[in-house]
Amino acid sequence: MSTMTTSSTAREILVGMGQIAAGRAPDRMKAVLGSCIGVVLYHPRLKTGIMAHVVLPDSSGRTGTPGKFADTAVPEMLKLARQWNVPTCGLSATFAGGANMFGGSGPLQIGDANAAAVLEALNKAGVRVIAQDVGGTTGRRVVFDCACGKMTVECAGRPARIL
Repeated sequence: MSTMTTSSTAREILVGMGQIAAGRAPDRMKAVLGSCIGVVLYHPRLKTGIMAHVVLPDSSGRTGTPGKFADTAVPEMLKLARQWNVPTCGLSATFAGGANMFGGSGPLQIGDANAAAVLEALNKAGVRVIAQDVGGTTGRRVVFDCACGKMTVECAGRPARIL
């Protein structure tokens, strides 16, 4: 599911699991993350952001919402950028999340796999990563402000971090 906003009034856009949303200043996009990754592509001159809430690292050929998988989310985000007349060469990426919600080690470290897959998809697409906050064992709440291009990351037990 892709969401477009074009209002001059600030909107708070909640990006749910597997969703992709776009907004322009003064919009703010939010997501609550555990092992999922909140990844934003941002164009600073146009003050336009596109956020995906990535749930799993790889689609393995499965169909479904493109935002659900890292390997399909990034290409879909670039497609949405083009639909919004945003030049993809001017985009940068910020992402957060990827907590290992079942402890720090063992076979169920989907957070680590999600973070690695998002980074790989961004590198493959040629999008420069400017900031990330991933890993750990606690979830995060992220807010991306299209006006300034910054992501605020809140994590239980530590001060908010601005990326």
